[in-house]
Amino acid sequence: MSQIALSPEQSAVFEAIEGTRDHVFVTGRAGTGKSTLLNHLNWNTSKQIVIAAPTGVAALNVGGQTIHSLFRLPIGLIADHELEQNDQTRKLLNTIDTLVIDEVSMVSADLMDAMDRSLRQARQKPNDPFGGVQLVLFGDPYQLSPVPGDADERAYYADNYRSMWFFDAKVWHDAGLRIFELTEIHRQHDNEFKAMLNAVRHGRVSAEIAGLLNAAGARRPLPEEGAITLATRNDAVNRINATALHRLAGTTRTAEAEVLGDFGGRSYPADMKLELKIGAQVMFLRNDSPTDGGSRWVNGTIGTVTRLTGTVCVDIDGEEHEVEPATWEKFKYSYNPVTKRLVKDVVAEFTQFPLRLAWAVTIHKSQGASYDTAIVDLGGRAFSPGQTYVALSRLTSLDGLYLARPLRPSDIIVDENVRRFLRES
Repeated sequence: MSQIALSPEQSAVFEAIEGTRDHVFVTGRAGTGKSTLLNHLNWNTSKQIVIAAPTGVAALNVGGQTIHSLFRLPIGLIADHELEQNDQTRKLLNTIDTLVIDEVSMVSADLMDAMDRSLRQARQKPNDPFGGVQLVLFGDPYQLSPVPGDADERAYYADNYRSMWFFDAKVWHDAGLRIFELTEIHRQHDNEFKAMLNAVRHGRVSAEIAGLLNAAGARRPLPEEGAITLATRNDAVNRINATALHRLAGTTRTAEAEVLGDFGGRSYPADMKLELKIGAQVMFLRNDSPTDGGSRWVNGTIGTVTRLTGTVCVDIDGEEHEVEPATWEKFKYSYNPVTKRLVKDVVAEFTQFPLRLAWAVTIHKSQGASYDTAIVDLGGRAFSPGQTYVALSRLTSLDGLYLARPLRPSDIIVDENVRRFLRES
């Protein structure tokens, strides 16, 4: 059961979801507690709820199922192709009261329309948006965007949609969407830093703000230990981690993950083979869930490996903790004909130490984590909207920010469609 108390702002959104049939989009800056609210909804709703996400890892993180597997949709552009539904899928889709989509900013307009068409078809309600199901969407379009496909797919969007973003799906011509923006930031406490991050988020970085960020982050030597580097590219991250691990004395120990059931593809929540040495800098990949009620670490906590036996011992801020393997469960929803209710079954398990090497991590994989100290390395350039904002907003304070190079105006990229949507809504 979720024990975290909601803020008044979060409680109001929960009541709007629970007390109405309205379609709701919950957004907000990094660190405003969207995940906390989603977790509370999952545990405390009286509705028959299904949680889905656009990617395997995102679905694992929220204890849900991928959109494609839930709806049995083909990968790629769906357009107006016929949707095949077996009896089990139809019964499942008929049982849902509320469908929650996490990381909705990565969902394309085409996929949103396919979900709408699929629900109308299964529930035999051709004139009701989403077949009468309540949609609750979580995400921040300023942080993550849908991934464009090949040239043909881009041409299709140009001909058929205002943009490929979920909010430009055709279904929204018929369905209203209530937007709730969480504003109370729980990650940072310094108002000046919050204001700077908001300026980066909206692409309104003045010369003064850029100067303050660069003065804080780019005009001092980079720390040699205790900081994680947030980089734009996988190859840079792998190189930094491999080099740092190689430099350490001692023998490399490898922990192999145990996989039960079908995880499908390579959407594992941690490394299949985790290579560690004593002295390795590591990051925790999930929150601690101790039996005594205290939390020793959270997703993003940085530590140093101190001992490698059957378990791994990690030093966090001068205190040694024994870390045991954690199990991530992959869920699948189904329909129980006896109870006529939804059933959520574990169909696969992935067990591994909840750690990854953390001299560096990609900005994309840092999503959701908080760091007291980090080096932001944008390389030659930031190349996707929101990338710089995601990186900077991982920091809990301006004091912990280090920049591998000064920020440039070209690093601040905001998608004009996002600006339009949030301005018009």
